[in-house]
Amino acid sequence: MIPAFEGWTPVQKKVVTASFLGWTLDAFDYFLLVFVLDDVAREFGAARSAVAWALALTLALRPLGAFVFGRLADRYGRRPVMMLDVALYSVLGACTALAPGLIAFLVIRALFGIAMGGEWGIGASLTMESVPPAARGLVSGLLQSGYPCGYLLASIVYALLYDHIGWRGMFLLGLLPALLVLYIRRHVPESPGWSRDRARSQTVIGLLRQHWRLALYAIALMTAFNFFSHGTQDVYPTFLKVQHGFDAHVTGSIAVIYNVGAMLGGLVFGVASQRIGRRRAIVAAALLALPVSFLWAFGSGVVPLAAGAFLIQFCVQGAWGVIPAHLVELSPAAARAAFPGTVYQLGNLIASSNAVLQTSIAEHNGGNYSLALISVAASAGLVILVLTLAGPEARGTRMALR
Repeated sequence: MIPAFEGWTPVQKKVVTASFLGWTLDAFDYFLLVFVLDDVAREFGAARSAVAWALALTLALRPLGAFVFGRLADRYGRRPVMMLDVALYSVLGACTALAPGLIAFLVIRALFGIAMGGEWGIGASLTMESVPPAARGLVSGLLQSGYPCGYLLASIVYALLYDHIGWRGMFLLGLLPALLVLYIRRHVPESPGWSRDRARSQTVIGLLRQHWRLALYAIALMTAFNFFSHGTQDVYPTFLKVQHGFDAHVTGSIAVIYNVGAMLGGLVFGVASQRIGRRRAIVAAALLALPVSFLWAFGSGVVPLAAGAFLIQFCVQGAWGVIPAHLVELSPAAARAAFPGTVYQLGNLIASSNAVLQTSIAEHNGGNYSLALISVAASAGLVILVLTLAGPEARGTRMALR
């Protein structure tokens, strides 16, 4: 038997399932918007770049959610706070469909960002504290593949249902993740790595004073990672529709293809990180992404663009597949829910201008989205290489208390 699959209990499998679905459905709600930027802009009589601020606001408010929900999870337990968070992002995602105008739309997406920000850190800590240490690489890749899986679901919904239910109907589907709360309530126990006494033993100020160097490093790394991810995802459907003239079916189909690549990449490099180390796996994925990015951004025709998109997401999300295990292992024990989620989402905050940046670059260069895509993706990949090589690693650190 493969070591990563040895010694699993039924409860551990349910914990991984719940955390995977939590991140998948969170991402599903987020990525619905990247397919309908044009439609929302048309309905509200606004520029495409103005509506892109909804993506920026969602990303910008995620650190607040990561910190608030993460501290609650460290203090009161992973399980109850995860249920609260999933319920909130589901309701707010569905409320997007009811927005009467652009301002209300932006406010709802900002509030959605707070709820969205809380899920990743809680799910990652709950999972890594619950599974056998030898399984962390595999589970890290699986957990992170929930993000492109959510993108994949959004792609399928767009390709199959958009013509029938429109953009508002798509967002109404965002209420479905609330059903996950029932699954967590029935099947998921509290984390074996959580301790109420340990969580209360250190204040936020104390943790920051003790671990500020690690926090600054992790924020810088996550900033580069988020530009790497969002720089290759957020405006790509717009690039396919506007620059290449593809319709909803072709755009959605290509999105399905590259999200399959993303999920495979996360699993492959996540598993590899258990054998060769977290940093080496990240470096390998980032290096492979650099030459692939030219086919992804400058390919011509459906087949080359689909192939380039598959390969770039295999590499980008391959690097990301290592991150849940890597960040949780590096995190201080008393803040294992708050620390990884907060530094991750602070990186998102800094990178939250990506959609506006890339659409603005394209609009100022005659609609050349290829230039906007390659400049951000390649720069982020190079920064990841440097920071990862210079940083620490804590593969295999002990987490469970019982």
